[in-house]
Amino acid sequence: MWQYEKKLQYPVNIKNPDPKLAKFIISQLGGPDGELAASMRYLNQRYSMPYGEVKGLLTDIGTEELAHMEMISAILYQLTRNLTPDQIKESGFDAYFVDHTTGIYPVAASGMPFTATYFQVKGDPITDLMEDMAAEQKARSTYDNILRLADDPDVRDPIKFLREREIVHFQRFGEGLRITQDNLNSKNFYACNPAFDKKCGKNCRR
Repeated sequence: MWQYEKKLQYPVNIKNPDPKLAKFIISQLGGPDGELAASMRYLNQRYSMPYGEVKGLLTDIGTEELAHMEMISAILYQLTRNLTPDQIKESGFDAYFVDHTTGIYPVAASGMPFTATYFQVKGDPITDLMEDMAAEQKARSTYDNILRLADDPDVRDPIKFLREREIVHFQRFGEGLRITQDNLNSKNFYACNPAFDKKCGKNCRR
């Protein structure tokens, strides 16, 4: 069951519209390393995770990614509200505007719409957790790139918060990987898939 608290995880208060910047930031909504893909990745991976503590970790982080998706949407909304037709054309926001006006739609900075191919669920704990760690680093790199392009402190502040959370998630997935490996044969972590193979544990050998 979900309990929704009617506030953002971190405040977003942008005073000046900037549709050109919104074109970049939108990648963290619907891009290959964005928050929508992250939330779907973790909330679906948790079902086949055989270890309760790691399953809880995936649930917690997947839920937080939904909150991050909400933050990014708020940033996009505030960067594009009350635009004039001239501002839309001058900023290059016109191609997006034609299809979506100033509604929030998940696309990458390239204009590619969101696709489920952006995330993976392999059903193997080590494989999935390694992907999760890589995903968090790629998201952190994307936020680094956004910060290189953004000058407005009202935009940079929540973006820096989101970047910090990617680092924390990377560390927590590292802990999840350690927990998983502690349950497996230390001489061969890949002797079996504990999410699928019935007899799998520290004594399992291939």
